[in-house]
Amino acid sequence: MDLTQRVSAGGLLAPGRPVVVLLSGGRDSVCLLDLAVRIAGAEAVTALHCEYGLRAASADDAAHCAALCERLGAAFELRRPRRPARAGNLQAWARDARYAAAAELADGGDVAAGHTATDQVETVLYRLAASPGRRALLGMHAREGALVRPLLEITREETAAHCEARGLAWREDASNASPEFARNRLRAGLLPALRELHPAAEANVLRTLALLRDEAAVLDAAVATALHRAGDPPAAAVLAALPPALARLAVQALADEAAGGLAPAVGHRTAEVLALREGGALDVGGGLRATVRGGALRFVASAGPAAPRPPASA
Repeated sequence: MDLTQRVSAGGLLAPGRPVVVLLSGGRDSVCLLDLAVRIAGAEAVTALHCEYGLRAASADDAAHCAALCERLGAAFELRRPRRPARAGNLQAWARDARYAAAAELADGGDVAAGHTATDQVETVLYRLAASPGRRALLGMHAREGALVRPLLEITREETAAHCEARGLAWREDASNASPEFARNRLRAGLLPALRELHPAAEANVLRTLALLRDEAAVLDAAVATALHRAGDPPAAAVLAALPPALARLAVQALADEAAGGLAPAVGHRTAEVLALREGGALDVGGGLRATVRGGALRFVASAGPAAPRPPASA
């Protein structure tokens, strides 16, 4: 089965289904655009390229992407976001700007990113080092709302081979080799070291990820049952009586629900949260506050100083 058949079988790209492809000009996004055109049809595909103006070669990258879209028959959209003062982390700002522009173009439809199995391994290893908790080991999902990752089971070597076989040139971003960024240091240092330890290191990480995802479904069901038994809203005393691991997962699930998605990891503060007395509150980060009112535990938006214990008159 060739790459087109494998990606088509995944169902994330389908004939006639509109999709906005995030096109950087690198090998993975070039491969993704070609596959999207071959599977969905050129009339259903729009390619978005963001020229941030941060590198001397950025104008050439944009021209390359425009020429590629003309060759493949896909619509081309160029955006030029400019980083505002005090925008914080450069990569995070660029990602947010790119996804915001893509969501606007897609207008409720799908947005496709060229993340590969190789990116998945890097993501898991980076999260494992940077943040505690099992969520770090679950990696990226093939679909997250409107965002789809059709290449998530395809390696970077396979995307390069596809481009070469199809005669599709790509651009190399020199910043991808810069040690300034942690992800690049991981790619240049840790992954080669793991391959030296075992040639199947990356494949083993991916197999472990698949197993953890299966087990996560079982854990999620157990958490849902525990929260149902605790009531709506859940009684803090009932949650405190759960086995520690289950209580930790339940508290995280409540925080995620309050955040409308994935909240920052709060499980390590479970003991503090469940030790709150009536009327108490605790800021747990990420703009969230745990409160106990009427015996029930809730997560709400932080506003003003939290009161870890009730007033003396209470």
